[in-house]
Amino acid sequence: MKKAKVYFTDFRTPYGGPNMLEKLRALCIKAGMKKIDFKNKFVAIKLHFGEPGNLAYLRPNYAKVVADLVKELGGRPFLTDCNTLYVGRRKQALEHMDSAYENGFNPFATGCHVIIADGLKGTDEEYVPVPNGEYVKEAKIGKALMDADIVISLTHFKGHESTGFGGALKNLGMGGGSRAGKMEMHNDGKPHVNHKKCIGCGACVKICAHGGPTIKNKKSTIDENKCVGCGRCIGACPVDAVEVDYDSTVKKLDCKIAEYAWAVIHDRPSFHISLIVDVSPNCDCHSENDAPIVADIGMLASTDPVALDQACADLVNAAPPIRNSQLGENLAKDPEGCKGHDNFHNSTPESGWEDCLEHGEKIGMGTRQYELVK
Repeated sequence: MKKAKVYFTDFRTPYGGPNMLEKLRALCIKAGMKKIDFKNKFVAIKLHFGEPGNLAYLRPNYAKVVADLVKELGGRPFLTDCNTLYVGRRKQALEHMDSAYENGFNPFATGCHVIIADGLKGTDEEYVPVPNGEYVKEAKIGKALMDADIVISLTHFKGHESTGFGGALKNLGMGGGSRAGKMEMHNDGKPHVNHKKCIGCGACVKICAHGGPTIKNKKSTIDENKCVGCGRCIGACPVDAVEVDYDSTVKKLDCKIAEYAWAVIHDRPSFHISLIVDVSPNCDCHSENDAPIVADIGMLASTDPVALDQACADLVNAAPPIRNSQLGENLAKDPEGCKGHDNFHNSTPESGWEDCLEHGEKIGMGTRQYELVK
């Protein structure tokens, strides 16, 4: 496979020159966004709205640049993400939209609407075949994301406590999965009920098509022999008593994320943008953000999400660590244990970020070989 082109611009904006939003627009055009036929097409701009309290998420100004360009090219853009598996302020659509608006992603600021792709309770999903899938044969993807004609990933490239970094593949894969899809990626088993939280309301019994949950002594219990792992009970429970153990190995998690991302973009036009800014060590799903591990680097775009993630990872690994950060502290505490210049591994030693890219290339989603066009 020949090298993919990844386009790059830094964050320098000299006096009298273009500002960052103008540079982002120029980057998208240079990277080939205008070559896509947007005329009267629904365009999903997949991004992370940020858990309230976290301030490292992408500013909505960037989303407006992309949405405006889509509209200029005749498309019908909407901003989208799926509900979370964990308990927070984005676990169902009403709170999720409140969170998005609170963080500035509203139609007045971005010029387009927010649609939570997997619906009110995270159960609106489409079963999508995974080409060459080894771990997942059918991914459970948010319905609105699959209803779109074109997908654009707009990603805050950052560190991550499990996968090493969060890039385009994680934005599309984990972010595109419904709540049941997220459970499939994180978990090799099935959900269970926390009896301390359970109020015996029977919502899980009503939603289950297989007779898995039953109520006894005003508490629900799920029969694993009947449960098929669809995760609908997770979304139906009003008190978050249905829980999942995060027991998938890190490598298997990375591979499942790649397969879910491939399910989202396979066989339809897609375009991918990543901003290496506010590079926090952990995900934007946290209601806080730690200090950046490296300084702001720039904006990148490509039609190949694997090459894009690889280029972003290489740029971060080439950057000097910031002393007052999780990465800097790890290097200071254990310089011998942090041999080899890998900022993601040194920040989160248990992670293996290359697994996701290796698997994405293996199943045919893209290539890790790229040409960086500055």
